[in-house]
Amino acid sequence: MEDKYSSPMVLIGIYISVASAICILAMALDLLNGFRIRKFWFPTKYFSLNAASITVIAVAMKLPVDLTSPMRGTVDQTGKLGSLAFMCTMMSNLMPSLASMDNKSLLANITALSILVITVIVNSFIQIRTHVILPDFFMVVACIYMGMLLFLLIILISSAITIPTSKKILAIKYQAISKTILIDQHQQENLISTVDKLRQLVKRYWIMAETGSPQFVMVSNPLSSASSIICVLSMLIYLLVAWVRFWFNAPILTNDNPTWNSVYKWSMVIIVVTQSIGVVVGSIAPIFRCFTVLSFKSLNRNHLVFKVDKYWTQKLSDWKESRISFLSTRRRSRALLHNLKNRILWFCIGFQKVVVVSCKIIGLLPIVVVIPFVYLSRCFSSVKRMLLNTSTASSSVETNEDLSKYVLLVEDNTQLAKRTMKRISESMNQLIQKAKKKQHNNLLKLLEEFVRESAALKGVLTFDNDQFQSPLPVEHVNSWSLPIISLTCIAIVIPDIRQTRVDSLFKSVGEGLLYTHLVEETLNREFVYVNIRRATVTLWHEVEENCKWLETTLERSAYEGKNSKTPKDIIKLFANSAEKILNEFNRSTDGELVEKENLPRKVIAANSMYRIAKTILHTYESNDLDIAEDELFTRLSGMIADIIVACLTNIPRATTMRCHESAIEKREASVAAAVDLLGRTTKIIEKLERHVPNMDQDKMAYIDQWRIHLSQP
Repeated sequence: MEDKYSSPMVLIGIYISVASAICILAMALDLLNGFRIRKFWFPTKYFSLNAASITVIAVAMKLPVDLTSPMRGTVDQTGKLGSLAFMCTMMSNLMPSLASMDNKSLLANITALSILVITVIVNSFIQIRTHVILPDFFMVVACIYMGMLLFLLIILISSAITIPTSKKILAIKYQAISKTILIDQHQQENLISTVDKLRQLVKRYWIMAETGSPQFVMVSNPLSSASSIICVLSMLIYLLVAWVRFWFNAPILTNDNPTWNSVYKWSMVIIVVTQSIGVVVGSIAPIFRCFTVLSFKSLNRNHLVFKVDKYWTQKLSDWKESRISFLSTRRRSRALLHNLKNRILWFCIGFQKVVVVSCKIIGLLPIVVVIPFVYLSRCFSSVKRMLLNTSTASSSVETNEDLSKYVLLVEDNTQLAKRTMKRISESMNQLIQKAKKKQHNNLLKLLEEFVRESAALKGVLTFDNDQFQSPLPVEHVNSWSLPIISLTCIAIVIPDIRQTRVDSLFKSVGEGLLYTHLVEETLNREFVYVNIRRATVTLWHEVEENCKWLETTLERSAYEGKNSKTPKDIIKLFANSAEKILNEFNRSTDGELVEKENLPRKVIAANSMYRIAKTILHTYESNDLDIAEDELFTRLSGMIADIIVACLTNIPRATTMRCHESAIEKREASVAAAVDLLGRTTKIIEKLERHVPNMDQDKMAYIDQWRIHLSQP
């Protein structure tokens, strides 16, 4: 009966191994990502603390919480210790992710992790008392791991208490430096080119984003350094235990003294191997952090001063000073509870200081190892320069601007090391160079072909005529992307145009829409424009994937051969199709008032096409001219180019706006997007700088404001 009831435990052992493998994979992905982006403090992107990861970790910790299963084999006992070491490793790797959470998520996740860790520690203690963990060498190591887990949990809780205050300090410093940057930019407005000005602006915000990144701040504090050191020690202890037991004391597998002797049977081997790999793989990032973090800040006497700054205990002090309401209305009861609260928080403040000082002392261990290597490295570099007669001057054309004033640090008495500043600056240059390789050549060719020095961007004004009101009883609102798509759909089906010209235009429009959508997303944030942008994204996807404008085919073969149509017929076809959709919508609403912000996407696309097609027909019919294929294609291409040019003059402002991200958790990604955008559009900005009109920047973001400006004499 016992064998029957324990038979599923093999599958449970495999389940534990799978859960452990998932955690290992997430940690390995973070490790590879850190190497890829050359951030050797390894920010957490995949293995972060949340409900899903806590659930998977709980499954992986099945062995330490198993109170009843007899596990007297060497592999069994090693498996229990391996799980405890694996838990230490995971807790150290989870620590940077705490900084990326808001306060509510931080409280919920820390509470859940605390319950799990305390459960593991208590159950391990029970197993020691009941001799499930054997009272020998294994018991001593298990006690060491329990102490490590408890200390790591204390470090995580202490860090979580500090995070909100750290973010507030960084936010205040960020706002102050941002004002300084804006003043400097205004003073240099006409002194340097737009590209140079943007590069300077982006670099300043890049320094702020990198040094003020919550995970960077978390990793560079002494608590994180201490957790990394504990993780490395737990790995070394585990490897030593495994080596001693298996090479010296573990007997060959026999019936009298089996290596594993538990209900998990052979699955124990899979668990031990998997979690042993996890201990080693998960310790790589903490090992790098132990030594990399030392290079972040300049080594000085402050490393030997164990002063606890106010921000470490600020949150606890705020709780101590705040008044809370109690259910009791009796004055004496309220006073008693208030005094009890103050005593508890007074103890917590003192304990927090002890934890910080302890972690600072533990953090000195890598310094003892690093200092000789740093000294030898500097000596080697000096000898190398003397022998090779190399110059230390930088070959780059970068300005010698002092970027240290844009560094965000929580502690005022610390400085970022010059080597770290150089690495951060070079990382931005590398990102720009990488983005430059992704220049859109088809778009540049279109702009060069249709935009000349004397170009007045008349296409922005002539593509639409306000005298052609659509059947919709709402005010018409133009966007940048929608008329480009409508004009393109007409242009690509014009017969007797070389396929190479059509393909080139189509590719150019596809590349241009990437930027027009970006400008709209950044600068046109009113709901009516958001609705139009969503409609254009859906419409262009249908054009690219299905070669259709709504229900109208864009296959060129449908307009050639026996179905041949003149350009005028094609334009009328689009106008009639659009009018049909609009009339059907009017009938469905039955005269009800429809707000422009709530128009269906299909109706938005039809409304644009109706006005544009009617405008083109009127332009030719009013002059009593026949529509020639080549002339119409060139005219439409010119309109498209003019609209794209007018829109892309907003790229510098869109780049600047992406640098101004108020949410600290999103700032690094937003500035990285700005850097990438600058790299991709450098040539475009240089070409279009002379086409920037004398308009207010806020008005330049809207095509209708451009039309008003161009219509003025």
